Amino acid sequence: MNLAASPLAEQPSLPPHAVALPTVTARQRVLAVGLIGPGRVGSALLDQLRTAQPRLARAGLNLKLCGVAASRRMWLDADDPELNGRHDSAQTWRPSNLDEFAAHVRGNDGRHALLIDCSASDVVASRYAEWLVAGLHVVTPNKLAGSGPLSRLQAIRAACGGGSRFRYEATVCAGLPVVQTLRDLLDTGDQLLTVEGMFSGTLAWLCHRHDGGRPFSALVREAHALGYTEPDPRDDLSGLDVARKLVILAREAGWSLSLEDVEVQSLVPPELAALSAEDAMAQLHLLDGPMARHVARAQTQGSVLRHVASLDAHGHASVRLAVLPAAHPFAHSRLTDNIVQFTTHRYRDNPMLVQGPGAGPEVTAAGVFSDLLRIAESLEVR
Repeated sequence: MNLAASPLAEQPSLPPHAVALPTVTARQRVLAVGLIGPGRVGSALLDQLRTAQPRLARAGLNLKLCGVAASRRMWLDADDPELNGRHDSAQTWRPSNLDEFAAHVRGNDGRHALLIDCSASDVVASRYAEWLVAGLHVVTPNKLAGSGPLSRLQAIRAACGGGSRFRYEATVCAGLPVVQTLRDLLDTGDQLLTVEGMFSGTLAWLCHRHDGGRPFSALVREAHALGYTEPDPRDDLSGLDVARKLVILAREAGWSLSLEDVEVQSLVPPELAALSAEDAMAQLHLLDGPMARHVARAQTQGSVLRHVASLDAHGHASVRLAVLPAAHPFAHSRLTDNIVQFTTHRYRDNPMLVQGPGAGPEVTAAGVFSDLLRIAESLEVR
């Protein structure tokens, strides 16, 4: 189906069988795409792909959306947009089956095929290696493959030996080129000394806004309403999401780090952590006292409060609230900015900084889109 008709927007009713992709001119590359996880990031990505499709087609890349899979149901495309709306809704979606979905996207006609996982599912991440072995490329913002069991990541890397590509830039700092920058430094022979950064756009925004004038809980509720936080803000405040990003970078740098190895300072008091998600939202005022003390301590020193992740040359990793001098580069970040500072042998005296927006589905989707294009550029015409 042409991306001009989004399955999420119109939920087209299409027959379940797969058909061969249409013939295109010899100079075009055709890429069959399947999306897993049509949530906020997945929906934003579909919008971006649909908007870009005419431009990409003129540049010789023909994207074909072959299906969308959610947790309980999936939609498979029959590559005929004229069928939209011809059948009742019961025939449009079917129970989700990852084996059937992957086989449908891969097809049997020698096409280039790619799966995008925009879920946060460990079950989906556990399937990457077998999909790569089967010849499917995989792109994802799902951090559970890169920060989960090390053996799984090793299997994924081994599965890429046959030519399939695995790209995961958006797992760290949304659309910023952080993983690629680190990879370029290491591949050109530089030596990494330290990595420090603000890896959470949500926590960056909260730290910028928290000056003692408003209760911290009010800021969390505002960030939640703006869509900056996870559905349960404790997932951001716990620091575990930042720790996963740090593990991904540490492993990229060659350290066999696991999530349990990261020292994490959670901002969630034990009494708040024990509540249900609904009750926790009603009890966010439990955050106010501790956070007021943190910001008062920073202001007393003429400094600022920032949420910082760090990795040193010995592989020691931590995630914590830090009181930083006003002259520190992190003190001048803006709004939801993520900022990563690489100190290397070449950049010892003047560390390299990567900075930009790090929260929101659009920038994360753009990072995924960029990874898709990097893979597409490497494809042969078939």
